[in-house]
Amino acid sequence: MTRIAEISRKTKETEVKLRLNIDGSGKSKIDTPIKFLNHMLENFSRHSRFDLELKADGDTEVEDHHLVEDIGICLGMAIDNALGNKIGISRIGSAIVPMDDSLATVAVDLSGRGYARIDIRFSEFKDSRIGDLKKENVPHFLETLAINGRFNLHVRVEGENDHHRVEAIFKALGKALYDATRIIGNELPSTKGVL
Repeated sequence: MTRIAEISRKTKETEVKLRLNIDGSGKSKIDTPIKFLNHMLENFSRHSRFDLELKADGDTEVEDHHLVEDIGICLGMAIDNALGNKIGISRIGSAIVPMDDSLATVAVDLSGRGYARIDIRFSEFKDSRIGDLKKENVPHFLETLAINGRFNLHVRVEGENDHHRVEAIFKALGKALYDATRIIGNELPSTKGVL
């Protein structure tokens, strides 16, 4: 069974092309104009062991919101599509990841129902950006990813350094999704008989 998905999305604001291999080795080729997001997606790819190729561009001269959102849409759809019928998957995964002062906890359930509860709480007294990414777009990306990936996502993070906090989240998300997507049997992991 090949668990690969390719997604393309073109709007008046953005163009995204993405290829995802869930059974990869963590290789990534990320090309967007938002360098901090590139760094986070590379971390996600490495820790999920998903191979991720992404080329995306958009109206970042207006703001990064549209491109961040559309990347979240495409990555979520790719995860959902690559999982196919979900027969045999573990379904649920979680990870606790430290990064210096920060500690991120992420839990996922590949339930077929998109939902996100994101508890980041950025300081209003610090910069509104981490590198070239607006902080407010981090929780929006995660919510968009979960809704379009049709999975439950819970995120909590502690710490002082916002770069470390977000990086710990993306690493934990990768590890949680790695665990949830592993094939551990030959049945659908649901008492309802459907995911």
